[in-house]
Amino acid sequence: MSSEFATSGFEDALIILGAAGIVIPTFARFRITPVIGFILIGMLVGPAGLGALSGDYPWLHYFTITNREAIEPFAEFGIILLLFAIGLELSFARLWSMRKLVFGVGAAELLLSAALIGIGIHFVGQSWGGSIGLGLALALSSTALVLPLVGTSSPVGRAALGMLLFEDLAIVPIIFLLGAMAPFAQQEGWEGLAQTLVIGSLTIAAMLFLGRKLLPPLFAQAARTKSPELFLAASLLVVIIASLATSAAGLSPIVGAIVAGVLIAETEYHDQVEIITAPFRGLALGIFLITVGMSLDLRLIAANWQALLLALVGVVVVKAMVTGVLLRLSGAGRAVAAETGVLMASPSETTLIVLATAAAAQLIRPETAAFWQIVTAVGLTITPLLARIGQDVARRMEARTQEPVPDFTVGDDGEQRAVIIGFGRVGRLVAEMLTMHGKPYVAVESNIDAVRAARREGFPIIFGDIARPELVDNLRLGHASALILTMDNPVLALRIVKKVRGYCPDLAIVARARDATHAAALYRAGASDAVPETLESSLQLSEAVLVDLGIAMGPVIASIHEKRAEQRAEIMEMGELAEPPKLKRRTLREAKSESG
Repeated sequence: MSSEFATSGFEDALIILGAAGIVIPTFARFRITPVIGFILIGMLVGPAGLGALSGDYPWLHYFTITNREAIEPFAEFGIILLLFAIGLELSFARLWSMRKLVFGVGAAELLLSAALIGIGIHFVGQSWGGSIGLGLALALSSTALVLPLVGTSSPVGRAALGMLLFEDLAIVPIIFLLGAMAPFAQQEGWEGLAQTLVIGSLTIAAMLFLGRKLLPPLFAQAARTKSPELFLAASLLVVIIASLATSAAGLSPIVGAIVAGVLIAETEYHDQVEIITAPFRGLALGIFLITVGMSLDLRLIAANWQALLLALVGVVVVKAMVTGVLLRLSGAGRAVAAETGVLMASPSETTLIVLATAAAAQLIRPETAAFWQIVTAVGLTITPLLARIGQDVARRMEARTQEPVPDFTVGDDGEQRAVIIGFGRVGRLVAEMLTMHGKPYVAVESNIDAVRAARREGFPIIFGDIARPELVDNLRLGHASALILTMDNPVLALRIVKKVRGYCPDLAIVARARDATHAAALYRAGASDAVPETLESSLQLSEAVLVDLGIAMGPVIASIHEKRAEQRAEIMEMGELAEPPKLKRRTLREAKSESG
């Protein structure tokens, strides 16, 4: 029994599951993407790592993977599930809205990057046929790594998604093109390309038609059973059938996975499908990353590190510049273009497929293909690092382009505005309530990512660190209608309240407090109102309980207001205030005369 169990398949599964159990929590603890961890595991346990020593030390056989080809089908299935998940986040309306980005910027990015890289490779001695093949291969970017790092809802994610969609669609034409360019290829190579495109288009059209008719009743029946297993089986069945259909038509199975995801995204079951397939996507992606790590031979890298480094830097620089410039020309902001360019600069897992095709077509020599395969594997490894660099560059560009803080506290119509300091979950809710009641405001936030996100949604917000004294002065709070402090920083909140109250004695200052003690301190510092989070959550919970128990809403609201007043009185007593602050509301003219 033990000999039957100790097969290579069981050992590989044990190593992969053990790696997932170690890598994911360890790297999450240090806030590092597990992508790097899986690749390092592949380098360590692969044939070029400890696996090379298993002949001398047989016990290492139980901790290494010596047969990379045995786990590659699982890695391929992981990529298919990942692309299926990306399709779940899309819809026909969203795809149509992205058509210019996909077929405009996406096509230009792939072709221009391929041309520049190919020309550079030609000048170092490669034939034109091989240069075209290498240029097209290295111009591709990694869908499997890029989109999980940035998502698809942010401007960077949308830009990357559009270009990656075009690349995924272009893989099959690229493979046929290289086959047709082979020295031994005949005219049927071009005829095969045209035939595949026609059959593939008809297959996708049939999938779209049948999917809209068959998927809703299929998932409805699975939902009626209330069986998670059946729901999962139906989801995997759809993905596999779609991938097999596009493969049979000569297209990539990736295309089928995306189409399946888009079809399910149009149904009401897409959220459940996304949740139930998430664990399998993560594990399968980990297997793919382990295979990437297994392709890295540290000894070979050390022996050729200068040439490999020069090649990788050249590819990254060309792709980053081309992508950034094209996005800027298409109207994207500087920060978005820079971050997307750096993020998309590394090669792709599909680069390995195109390299193998170019080698099989005798456009490049096997040793040349092996060299660029290492460059690709190293490029995939540094993709998370490039993502981090791109984010840092975007933040610096965004911060550098910030103008001096203008006087937003007075609108064009002369109406005073409230000032919200901090734009997290609390600040955003306050802003939405002010908008609902027609009260103008401006928000100030020190997190540049939050500022960018809020601006995209139309919120009036400026970037600034309220901890800097000069920012408080430049806000000209003497013209404001109110100051609302929502940040979760008790010490800073106290300091701002005390400072602002010193030169704005009649300004309404409402502050978020952690608890009753902090609220009392804010009252002592001069806050008009201090709202403890613990108190408000308790009152809301009490209101929900009373209503659910059948008590009428009117008496419930009255009792909640009464309890809130009692608690506020107790807190003010703790803050040594005999009565609530009485504020004199000034006119705009009085405020301007006082500020000089």
